[in-house]
Amino acid sequence: MKKVLFLSAAIIAFSSFTNTGYNVGDKAMNFSLKNIDGKMVSLTDYKEAKGFIVIFTCNHCPFAKAYESRIIDLNTKYASQGYPVIAINPNDPTQVAEDSYGIMQARAKAKNYQFPYLVDETQQVAKAYGAAHTPHVFVLQKSGSDFVVKYIGAIDDNSDDPSAVKEKYVENAVNNLLAGKPVNPSSTKAIGCGIKWKS
Repeated sequence: MKKVLFLSAAIIAFSSFTNTGYNVGDKAMNFSLKNIDGKMVSLTDYKEAKGFIVIFTCNHCPFAKAYESRIIDLNTKYASQGYPVIAINPNDPTQVAEDSYGIMQARAKAKNYQFPYLVDETQQVAKAYGAAHTPHVFVLQKSGSDFVVKYIGAIDDNSDDPSAVKEKYVENAVNNLLAGKPVNPSSTKAIGCGIKWKS
């Protein structure tokens, strides 16, 4: 049943994919979104950051759940090196009650998130970035006052089984940026549930 659920969600995600947001090399917008602690968070709050791992994710999606531990691990590994995770939930909670702000708070507390988990209530940030799935990753590098998109796509090449991962796309991207090397690949197909857009 689990594999069938993953497959059906993947089909939905692939069929609904449209890239109307950023491309690699674009300058990404700053934003100000509400965190699970009620405070507003912006990229410009992170004065010492070298960049960010911005991940559009949610509570309910089986892909988001499958990647949750890996998202936590990314922050643990890279926040101290200047690339913290910024998680954003873009889903309309009137369509999926499990993606409500209250359940975001409960899940972050239960899983001991050490990174912001922001709610994109208007969905304008997700639309600007071109996010289409949960999870969908945008690795940004600070360049002066700009945030330049260096990688877009999936976290790795195996959503179902972490032990079978062969390509850790986000880790490779951040490692290359830290080493001053080009990111390759700079984009992959994000695998996940389609974002629940407001009608």
